[in-house]
Amino acid sequence: MRVYLGSDHAGFELKSVLATWLVSAGHEVTDCGPASYHGDDDYPPYVMRAAVLVAGDPGSLGIVIGGSGNGEQIAANKIRGIRAALAWSEETARLARLHNDANVLSLGARMHPVAEAIAFAQVFLETPFSGEARHARRLALISDYEASGDLPPLPGHG
Repeated sequence: MRVYLGSDHAGFELKSVLATWLVSAGHEVTDCGPASYHGDDDYPPYVMRAAVLVAGDPGSLGIVIGGSGNGEQIAANKIRGIRAALAWSEETARLARLHNDANVLSLGARMHPVAEAIAFAQVFLETPFSGEARHARRLALISDYEASGDLPPLPGHG
């Protein structure tokens, strides 16, 4: 699988470790930067570049990394077609794919030991979208909003 990576200074070291692990696991990795550590790097240029590449490459996935992962998730989700999820456990990584068909995983490098972050990434990459009707319906509501800007109608629960 093709995996696009992006980070800030806080996620740089974990990004480098993940890139090595991903290649050893047989994935094709594109590192969107930064290429070297700079303590004042801002995440949006790198994270948004990774998200744009994921959005334009069906079947690929992305992993974005920062100190907490929150800002990276927010930035990635600004890209049309991206469903970025912040994982803080293997279960949240699994559910991001299974229920939400997330195509970008956001990780907080300061929140988890390296082995745990790798486990989250592995679960994310190995879990397929369930395709269940209720989840597909919800994703369609989000996609329709992205395309039209019109809020979905409120359900009539009488």
